Amino acid sequence: MVKKVDIIIRHEEPADYREVEELTRNAFWDENVPGCDEHYLVHTMRTAEAFVPELDFVAVQDGKIVGNIMFVRSQVLDAKAIVHPVLTFGPLYVDPERQNQGIGAMLVRHSLPIAKNMGFKAVITYGDPDYYCRFGFRPGREFGIYTSEHTYSPALIVLELQEGALKGITGAFEEGKCYHLDEQKASAFDAGFPHREKGFKDSQLKFQKYLAACEPVSPN
Repeated sequence: MVKKVDIIIRHEEPADYREVEELTRNAFWDENVPGCDEHYLVHTMRTAEAFVPELDFVAVQDGKIVGNIMFVRSQVLDAKAIVHPVLTFGPLYVDPERQNQGIGAMLVRHSLPIAKNMGFKAVITYGDPDYYCRFGFRPGREFGIYTSEHTYSPALIVLELQEGALKGITGAFEEGKCYHLDEQKASAFDAGFPHREKGFKDSQLKFQKYLAACEPVSPN
């Protein structure tokens, strides 16, 4: 357990699950698309084979959970179909009422050294490159790492936990089965929460911008 100022970072516990799911829903609602399914992702991720429970952390302030980060094992598949294990995380969320206080950064900075000490060599995820560059993440394109659709996406970002860990490794990042959600099951899960109308936020434009900026990988 780590305490900094009035924030405590600790492992998520079973008693936290519903609270985390409710807050994840609140944090992501209408952010990238109308509504969200990240709370269902959190719900299913915990039982995924690739889930790393040692890297499942919550941030607590004044006795309430205000943020969460979760990791799973993922991989890069190169042109020779050789699998290179890496780590990914997400969703990373912070209670909307407590954003811009550095809580998300605390969760990232707390978890990455632990991941490194566990032997993981690199982390690849999708996120805002302007935000994650502060932690040392770089565009996947610089490593020759692209999406499973064989495109270079500005949202695909990479961090070597061990220097040179990805040297000579190029290929498609495959985040894992747990990120491919069944839409009907996600909708049914959401029905167990208070009804909320889906709407529009300006942040959806940024999400669409990242999608539009994807470029096909040129054949060798």
